[in-house]
Amino acid sequence: MILLPLLLALQTTPVAPIVKGTALPPPASEEAAVLAPIDGVFAAIAARNGQAALPHVRAEGRATATGTKPDGTPVINGRSWAEFAAGLTPGPERYEERMPAPAIEIDGDIAMAWGDYVFLIDGKVAHCGVNHFDLVREAGAWKVLNVTWSRRTMGCTGQ
Repeated sequence: MILLPLLLALQTTPVAPIVKGTALPPPASEEAAVLAPIDGVFAAIAARNGQAALPHVRAEGRATATGTKPDGTPVINGRSWAEFAAGLTPGPERYEERMPAPAIEIDGDIAMAWGDYVFLIDGKVAHCGVNHFDLVREAGAWKVLNVTWSRRTMGCTGQ
């Protein structure tokens, strides 16, 4: 009888952990529809036009950054989408945010996208971290409800 549990144990294959960041979905997939408002927010950032972000978000949501101060103290800065938009104004620098391989999960009318990002100013890495977007679908269209991101300046690559 000891042999049966041993044989069963030998047949069990361990489950690999979920890999953070999967390949981008094909353009016609539901995942691509989830990415559309995120891409809209990124385009507004690149255009440095906060008002252009607002059609892609739910007004009651938040944009929240996490990180640490130079002395190591944790900091969380959150703002409404209206405050986020007001802070995104024209300027001489060129902004670009990349999130090359987000993991996307969908359940009915809620979705989330999670992945590494890099933020560039004039083509140079300014900071990086992980973005977490949560989205809702209303009237057939996806909208970003909230985005939360970690922010660091060490260990960043151009992705």
